[in-house]
Amino acid sequence: MSESTPFKSLAELGEFGLIDRIKRQVLQSPDVVCGIGDDCAAVTLPEDKLLLTSKDLLIEDVHFRRCWTDMYSLGRKSAAVNLSDIAAMGGTPHHFYLGVGLPTDLAGIELDNFCRGFLDEALAAQTTLCGGDTCRSNHSLLISVTVQGSVSATQMIRRDGAQEGEALYVSGTLGDSALALALLKKGETPSDYLSQRHHRPTPRLALGRALAEQGLASSMIDISDGLLADLGHILKKSSLGAHIDQQQIPLSPEVRAHLQQHPEDETTILRGGEDYELLFSAPPRRGDDLDQLSSQLNLPLTRIGTLLPAEKRLNIVQLNGSEHQVCAEGFNHFKS
Repeated sequence: MSESTPFKSLAELGEFGLIDRIKRQVLQSPDVVCGIGDDCAAVTLPEDKLLLTSKDLLIEDVHFRRCWTDMYSLGRKSAAVNLSDIAAMGGTPHHFYLGVGLPTDLAGIELDNFCRGFLDEALAAQTTLCGGDTCRSNHSLLISVTVQGSVSATQMIRRDGAQEGEALYVSGTLGDSALALALLKKGETPSDYLSQRHHRPTPRLALGRALAEQGLASSMIDISDGLLADLGHILKKSSLGAHIDQQQIPLSPEVRAHLQQHPEDETTILRGGEDYELLFSAPPRRGDDLDQLSSQLNLPLTRIGTLLPAEKRLNIVQLNGSEHQVCAEGFNHFKS
């Protein structure tokens, strides 16, 4: 999905030329009554559904660096991290709204590649870009994305539904993105696999919907700020504690190999974020159902711990077998 006529600069194209250029690349959707080009978008939603809305900011030199990523991947990630929020509620995404603050040094081909990546990710999730805003930025590239979706009120999965004695599960593998970022900060080049996991995360939409539709998860969150931090959100909302076995945390071969050489980086794996896997609680009796779902989706679902009374707080068994209490903290914009 690319614009055929290239352009060199934003000054050449102009704001309204840019909006029209993006509009021509957006596929039409029957649920969009009025999309790009009016004061507001007007859309329809399925009957008997709740409206889900989430918003994310991505700011250059805070969330990403242009020297570390290509613009197509940045476009896909900008959409994917918002889709992940819909997945975490068990919902279905429908509409995107994209705002960008564009530095004057951004080349036309870079902007085209960003838009192509964003729209490709939206298309993969059958989600339509309905509107947004564009303006000049005097310094950094600024990206603001809003996504809307829907979910049945009887199926929506929140953070506050966990119960004592339930099992904690995660999808996929953890720590890949955090390790890639740590290597980039050291001036090293991550493997292709780690780079892909960091720059092009996969929102677990099919998993989120299946967990909701089959009533398998009692609480859920996507792992954006790190396992311990995001687990802490569930524990706080559900007034519970937890026991985590670090030996059960699923790791990719790349992360395992790195930890063998650098065991001091365990903290990066536990507190680093942006894996965008799903962390959820489920009754132990649903273990066989989760195994079956894992096979159907070809996606590992791993039990990593158990929910406890609140006074037990958060305890973790480390790789060396020792157990101790930890703080449920990860990435924090105002502390890190």
